[in-house]
Amino acid sequence: MEFLWAFFEALIDLSNAMAPYILFGLFFAGLLHELVPDTLVSKHLGRDSIGSVIKATIFGVPLPVCSCGVIPLATSIKKSGASNGATLSFLISTPITGVDSILATYGMFGWAFTIYRVITSMIISIIAGILSNLFPEPEVVEQESAVAPAFSAVSPVSKPMSFAAVSTQKVEEESSCCSSEGGCCSSEDEAKKKFSLMGAMKYAFITLLGDIASPLFIGLLLGALITVSIPSNLSEILLEYSWLSYIIVIAIAVPMYVCATASLPIAAGLMLAGVSPGAAFVFLSAGPATNTVTIGVVKKMLGTRTLYIYLGTIVFGSVLFGFGLDYILRDVPINDLVHMEEHASILAMVSSIVLWGFVGYFMFKPYFKKETKSCCSDGSCSS
Repeated sequence: MEFLWAFFEALIDLSNAMAPYILFGLFFAGLLHELVPDTLVSKHLGRDSIGSVIKATIFGVPLPVCSCGVIPLATSIKKSGASNGATLSFLISTPITGVDSILATYGMFGWAFTIYRVITSMIISIIAGILSNLFPEPEVVEQESAVAPAFSAVSPVSKPMSFAAVSTQKVEEESSCCSSEGGCCSSEDEAKKKFSLMGAMKYAFITLLGDIASPLFIGLLLGALITVSIPSNLSEILLEYSWLSYIIVIAIAVPMYVCATASLPIAAGLMLAGVSPGAAFVFLSAGPATNTVTIGVVKKMLGTRTLYIYLGTIVFGSVLFGFGLDYILRDVPINDLVHMEEHASILAMVSSIVLWGFVGYFMFKPYFKKETKSCCSDGSCSS
């Protein structure tokens, strides 16, 4: 009973610390989605040059897209003529950061940690892109046949996508210019879309929050569980042998699917349990940038050599910058790095309630769907 009480206290503290920044970040992400044209990225990634890699990285940093949601967009960019380097740098920088994750990182760890995370993710992305251009694949990878098998489990990619981590059905609706009634695109559809506040809020709190609700829920639970369950003697061992914590974190982070925002409570839980800030940073960097699905798609879409560059750059860069962060913060107590107030403000508590309301809605929504009947031409219906 005592353990459960401590767990719920840790869960509430994590929620109060993150909720206001997550909600504000989602709001800003919705505005960004409405203001940035869908075709802007694919038009500016250029050729096999450092400039295109830097552009791809800069484009990817603010976009609120997770590590699986970035796959259709990166595939579309590649099929539009972008180089392997530009595609890879975009594929790395986009899921590590995002305007919602940046604001949530600030709320949890402060500006210094946030700026360090953004800058280092850009450096890792740029280095990976440049190396990919310098060491191209020995043979040309056929995009159509190579991407389809690995990507079929994620979503179809026949046309350029919008900046959304969406399900297969939503991607099909967004990428298709023909309506269900049979009417196809007119010249008006090609014109620049008008700003819609309702559309921005729908994207932020329906599409985007719906996509991250499950990993965010799991991340909060894991963060609270780690905070209260790791024995103190294990923390002492990890602090004394920091390299061991790096190995453990890398082994967990690389294959695991976790988005940038949902990784924050887990990292906070690790730090509060005694793990070094550098090891937590490795999880924040390598976790969102990699997972088993993305690894498979990179191999099929960009080739084996690019896959090695992708994994090697992320792992080596994350560990290197993790050690750098530990060196910079060597004299700072860990408890001073995680910003969790003892008494949460009214705004934090209300934001936490709102966030959990949304998360609960999306988590249990599938169980409340009513059965629909489909009728055939002969009049017979089936549920």
